[in-house]
Amino acid sequence: MLLINKFMKPKYCINKKSVTNLSQIVNFFKIISEENRLKILCLLREKEKCVCDIWQYLDLSQNLVSHHLKVLKNFGLVTSRQEGLKVIYSISKNAIKKYLKLLNNYLN
Repeated sequence: MLLINKFMKPKYCINKKSVTNLSQIVNFFKIISEENRLKILCLLREKEKCVCDIWQYLDLSQNLVSHHLKVLKNFGLVTSRQEGLKVIYSISKNAIKKYLKLLNNYLN
């Protein structure tokens, strides 16, 4: 049986910066672990869309899609702009890259 001394903990997993990064990574996974949110991100990967387009692809109610878009937008994974009466959503590729980089740095 291998005994681990409490003084031999890997410093890269417990330093303040790593703990902060880990918290951000965990929150990212919480957001995208909801299946419909991941599907929305996949749809937006192709091109920007309004809610009226997205809900038809996913066979969800419009208010549920709006809720998921709000969560994604609040986390910074999606941006929006007004076009007449429609709100057009697009994926924030910089935010996606940021979280993937954090994950990569944490695991490597």
